[in-house]
Amino acid sequence: MTSETIISIFLGVGLAASVGFRIFLPLFALSLASYFNVWELNHSWEWIGSFAAVIVLGVATIVEIFAYFIPWVDNLLDSIAIPLAGIAGTAVMVSTVADLDPVVTWSLAIIAGGGTATAIRGAGATSRLTSTATTGGLGNPVISTVETGTAMVVTTASIFAPILAAVFVIVILIIIFRIYRKLRPRNTR
Repeated sequence: MTSETIISIFLGVGLAASVGFRIFLPLFALSLASYFNVWELNHSWEWIGSFAAVIVLGVATIVEIFAYFIPWVDNLLDSIAIPLAGIAGTAVMVSTVADLDPVVTWSLAIIAGGGTATAIRGAGATSRLTSTATTGGLGNPVISTVETGTAMVVTTASIFAPILAAVFVIVILIIIFRIYRKLRPRNTR
C-alpha cells in the first residue's frame, strides 16, 4: 500500500465522519476540492468536481444547515439522515480511495465509511431527541451549532490534513462510546 493510498483512506474516513454530522457539507467540500484540483477523485466519481455539482451541493449544504436550526424539523431530518449518512459515507469513501482492488475499496467504504457516518449520525439523532424531550426543542440549536462546527472542522482537516482528520475521528468515536456507556442501563444482578 502506498502512502497516497493511506492518505486517501484517511481522507475518506474523515469525510465519512463529517457526513455523520452534516450530509451535504463534506460532499460540497469534496466537490470544491475536486473542482479546484486539490484532490483527484476516482474516474467514475469525477462528476462530483463539476461546476453543476458544486452549485447543487452548495445549495443543499446551506438548506441543510439552516433546516437543522428549526426545532422539530431537525428531528424529522434526523429520521431521513440516518440511512442517508450510511450511503453518503460509503460514497465519499469510494470516491476518494486510490489504488486498491475494487473489492477492498467497496468493503472498506461500506465498513469504515458507511459505518462511521451511521454511528455518528445515530448518536447525533439520539442527542437531539434527548434535547427535544428535555428542553422542548429549545436546546436543539446548540446541538446543531456543535454538529455543524464539528463537520466544518473535520471536513477541513480531511481535505488539508487527512492524518489529523483521522485522529479527530478516533477522538469523536471514543467520546461517543463513552457517552453511550454512561447512558446504557446497568444490568443489576
